[in-house]
Amino acid sequence: MSANKTPAARAVKPKRAPVETLHFEDAEKVRALAGAGDRHLILIEEALGLRVSAPGAGQIQISGADAAARREARRVIERLYARLDRGMICDEAGVRAAIRYDDGAGGADDGLIRVPRGASFLARTPRQREYVSALKNESAFDLVFGVGPAGTGKTLLAVAWGASLLAGHKVDRLIVTRPAVEAGEKLGFLPGDLAEKVDPYLLPVWDALSDALGKTQMERLRADKRIEVAPIAFMRGRTLNNAFIIVDEAQNATRAQMRMVLTRLGEGSRMVVTGDPSQSDLGPRQPSGLPEALRILKDDPRVAMTWFQRADVVRHDLVARIVAAYEAADADEAGRP
Repeated sequence: MSANKTPAARAVKPKRAPVETLHFEDAEKVRALAGAGDRHLILIEEALGLRVSAPGAGQIQISGADAAARREARRVIERLYARLDRGMICDEAGVRAAIRYDDGAGGADDGLIRVPRGASFLARTPRQREYVSALKNESAFDLVFGVGPAGTGKTLLAVAWGASLLAGHKVDRLIVTRPAVEAGEKLGFLPGDLAEKVDPYLLPVWDALSDALGKTQMERLRADKRIEVAPIAFMRGRTLNNAFIIVDEAQNATRAQMRMVLTRLGEGSRMVVTGDPSQSDLGPRQPSGLPEALRILKDDPRVAMTWFQRADVVRHDLVARIVAAYEAADADEAGRP
C-alpha cells in the first residue's frame, strides 16, 4: 500500500513593504529636518504608522504598506524642508503642526513673518494664519484680539510682527504692556528703574523678542528706547503715536484698566490684545475687562478677533492634553448641582 505523499510546503517570504526615497539638495537641511537622534522622523512614524529614515546624502526613505500614509509622510517631509529652505527652524512643535494641518504649499505668504536681520516665523495652524493675516492687514484693522489657551502662539506671533515693523522702521516704538497682578500694580517699592521693576512679569515677551530680533539687536533697540515696557498702571494719561502696542495677559486687566489702555491709541498706531479669558488671576471682586471688551467690540469693522482652540496648541504635545483635561474638569464642575 502506497502512502500519499504531500509535497513539502514552500516557505513564503514575507512581502517587503514598498520604499520611497526622497532626494533633497541640501544634506544639512535634511539633518535639521530629521532632528537630534532622528526625533522628528520618529514623530512622523508614530503619527502615520510607517518607517522613516535618513540614510544620508540628502535622502529620506519612507517605508510602509499603506500608500496613503506614505503620501502623507511625503507631504509632511516636503513641507518641513520647504520651511527650512525659507530660513525657518524645524522643531517638534512644527513637526506636529505639519502632521496635523495641510496648508497646500509649505506655508502661504500671508502666514509668514520675516523680521529684518532677525528670524522668520510661519503660522502653523489655520487660526494662526488667520491671526497673522489680521496682524498684517493694517489697512483693515487697527485693533486685533488673539484669545485662547496657553501655547497657541498668541504672544509670540504678535511680538514677531511688532519686531518686524520696528526693525523695518515702519513704527517708531514697540510698546509692550502687561498687568503686574502679583504686585497689585504698586511697583514703586521695588528696586531699579521702571523696566527693571516690570521685567519679571515680561520675561516671556523678552524671550520672544530675543527669538525674533536676536539678542544684540533687541538690546540695542531697547537701549535706544524704541522698545518700551510698561505696566498697564503706567499707561494712564498717555497718547501713543506711531507705535505698535501689545497688551499681553489681558485677562488680568480690570475693566477700568482695559478701557483705559484701549483708548491710548494715537495717530499711526495699532494694538494687539492677547489673553485667555478662562485664566484670570484677578480676585472675585475684580472682574476681568477682557470678556467685556470682546463683547462690546465684536461688531466693530476695524477690530479683528481670532479665537484659538486647544487644537491650535503648538508649544508641546502635553500642553494640549493639559488644556483638554482642565476644560473637561471645568465642564464637570459646572454641571454639578
